[in-house]
Amino acid sequence: MGFEKRAVCLLGLFVLVFCVAAGCGRQQVPEERFIEVNGVTLAYLEAGSGRPLILLHGGGGNNRDFEPVMEELSQDYKVYAIDSRGHGNSSAVEEYNYQDMANDMKAFIKAKKLDHPVLYGFSDGGITGLLLASQDPDLLSELIISGANASPDGLRSEDRKAMEREYRLSGDPLLKMELTQPHLTESDLHRISIPTLVLAGSRDMIKESHTRFLAANIPGSRLEILEGESHSSYVMEGTKLARIIKAFLSE
Repeated sequence: MGFEKRAVCLLGLFVLVFCVAAGCGRQQVPEERFIEVNGVTLAYLEAGSGRPLILLHGGGGNNRDFEPVMEELSQDYKVYAIDSRGHGNSSAVEEYNYQDMANDMKAFIKAKKLDHPVLYGFSDGGITGLLLASQDPDLLSELIISGANASPDGLRSEDRKAMEREYRLSGDPLLKMELTQPHLTESDLHRISIPTLVLAGSRDMIKESHTRFLAANIPGSRLEILEGESHSSYVMEGTKLARIIKAFLSE
């Protein structure tokens, strides 16, 4: 092999190694931003362009949980992944309730001047989405929830007991909220008038009967129980969740 060919090969190898290390071909992780609403600071990620789509994480999570799915969705949508109060780099408070979190999201939507965004909410984020859609039918265009519950009774007994043990040890106010809230009624769910997709894993910590109750009481909603999936497995995987969201929004 001549010198020039060896040089080209070495250069190609260097570029390949550099790209693997630097993530060439992948979108850069967006820089975290901050906004003040309702007396608290919310941290969020923003990426892409197009229709606005909000991603809300579950209890104990943060906006970085959505980095894999943001990479997929930001090719077609303007995506906002937001830390709820008390999570990630958003402000902490002494006591928590889902209504305050819903009020924060409504204020975020208005502050960012988002026109009828789509909202995807995982677990606690899904509860926030249910509250928003039931209380302000004109705020969102579509709602997608996964692993959400309308009341603490929706938790499987073994998961509830584990959370109770953890709360006795830690006194975590976020756990207290999850063990005592929300209290969405059938009437609340009946007021949701936008296209809604209700998701859960077949091995979810939310009872399947409860997930079916949600779908049965949201007019015109669609239910998908994902076989073999846990509470969060398909959410954290990213590509699978992005595919589900895109398919629903393209109908």
